[in-house]
Amino acid sequence: MKPLDPRLLRLSRSARGFIAAAAATGLLRTVATIAFAWGIAAAVTEVVDAVHRGGVVPGAFVPTLCLLGGAALLRAVAAWATDDLAGRAAATVKRELRRTVLERAAERGPGWLAERSSAGFATTLGPGLDALDAYFGRYLPQLALTAVATPVLVVAIGLGDLTSGLIVLCALPVIPVFMVLIGLATQSLQRRQSDALARLGGAFTEAVEGLATLKVFGRARRQVGRIATVTDEHRRGTLGVLRLSFVSGFALELAASLSVALVAVTIGIRLVDGSLGLGAAMFVLVLAPEAFAPIRQVGADFHAAQDGVEASTAVLDVLDDDHDVRGGHDDHSAPAGTGPVLPAADALVLDRVTVRRPDVVIGPVDLHATPGTVVVLAGPSGSGKSSLIAAIRGVLPHDGEVVVPGAAGTTRDDRITWADQRPRLVRGTVAENVALSATPVPEAVARALGAAGLGADPGLQVGSGGAGLSGGQAQRVALARALYRHDRSGTRLVLLDEPTSALDAEAEARVLQTIRLLADNGAVVVVASHRPAVIAAADVRIDVGSPAPVQGARA
Repeated sequence: MKPLDPRLLRLSRSARGFIAAAAATGLLRTVATIAFAWGIAAAVTEVVDAVHRGGVVPGAFVPTLCLLGGAALLRAVAAWATDDLAGRAAATVKRELRRTVLERAAERGPGWLAERSSAGFATTLGPGLDALDAYFGRYLPQLALTAVATPVLVVAIGLGDLTSGLIVLCALPVIPVFMVLIGLATQSLQRRQSDALARLGGAFTEAVEGLATLKVFGRARRQVGRIATVTDEHRRGTLGVLRLSFVSGFALELAASLSVALVAVTIGIRLVDGSLGLGAAMFVLVLAPEAFAPIRQVGADFHAAQDGVEASTAVLDVLDDDHDVRGGHDDHSAPAGTGPVLPAADALVLDRVTVRRPDVVIGPVDLHATPGTVVVLAGPSGSGKSSLIAAIRGVLPHDGEVVVPGAAGTTRDDRITWADQRPRLVRGTVAENVALSATPVPEAVARALGAAGLGADPGLQVGSGGAGLSGGQAQRVALARALYRHDRSGTRLVLLDEPTSALDAEAEARVLQTIRLLADNGAVVVVASHRPAVIAAADVRIDVGSPAPVQGARA
């Protein structure tokens, strides 16, 4: 396990700046420590000499005390600056990593996310990255201090007394050896602890997401025992990590104490036989513990930072994953909103489009739908209707070519309005959910809600996930969202994924009227549905999941 992942420095400018700043403050602390040790040695020597001269304190004693005070103040300021920089760096790097990962996830599309646990992904980006506080707050500053202070202090001790410098130089490698051995012992334990946290977060998130269904079937109470088991596993793992951390800290302290004791014994013997002066002895004795302290503290902080190391490694592995799930073999499969501008097109064209999933192959599909056409993708649940819509949107790999209608100089995102089969509502008013904005246009929101057949108050507050609305109401809010975008952007292609699955017959008839009106106004409307009424309203029907090549056919 690397003490500092170089990918973190390449990715985050803030991390690079923090390492440089921590090294600078560490150098200031080291200089202050050497000055403080020299001041103590000088003050003791001057006092002893004054006693031998009959108690007359020399005039140089006051400047020596000023040096001691200045060195102590400089060291305190440098330590405060390091802590302040660490807190700011942790917050900035977490924000940068989260933003970068979310942007990369948006670029790779739902196919890439589908290969991963959404709960585990959320846990890594949430409480997982919060562990970087200890990583940046304690471990990295100490690592930078060790890299700067240790060689400087060894040189300073060697200049004060060469023999003591050689002893310190020979004893120092003992602590890294202990650190490596302890690190090997804790690596697998820490990884298991990180996995336990991901399982705990995943279990809780999945239980919350499915709570309504679990309550309907009377299984909600069963989740208490499941979450309690995972929580207890995480608790035991945490205690195991703490236990090993305390033992390793004791081992490092013992090694450092024995090394300092060895230096002190040799200095005492040479003081007795007169081969070493009092000033040099005091200077070395004060600096010897300081030479071992940084590397010893790195070993102690290494355990506290391992959660952050594991979380950052997981995030960096995601960012290094170059597997591109968007694909397709045509130039129009670029990420929505970020791809190149496209030439003008008058119709939706699918030329032998094939989507390959592990469980089914959808297509090849051929279609030529002009404005004013309602296309229905028919088939049972799981047949691949949503996958085909994702291919049309350009967020899922596919063979063949997709041409989306629109004006020249626009991107695919500019040409498409899309409504998912899951409403995905957020906390806010109905109007804010329709417009996906904190400043919706009231007239456009009212038109969209009316077209969706929903008479809800636009100012009605909605909870996260659509709390406060029925399933049918939430679905019509999602449909109104698509209609709002179409009204405001004038998109030429409207994709609707199961827009009536939660509606009764009357509401479904109202939605079908709106779909027909969209087509009559010049849009190509593609609807994925298994409802007979929707299929009957189609101009072109495509049976998804058919073993034979699928052709667009008039209904």
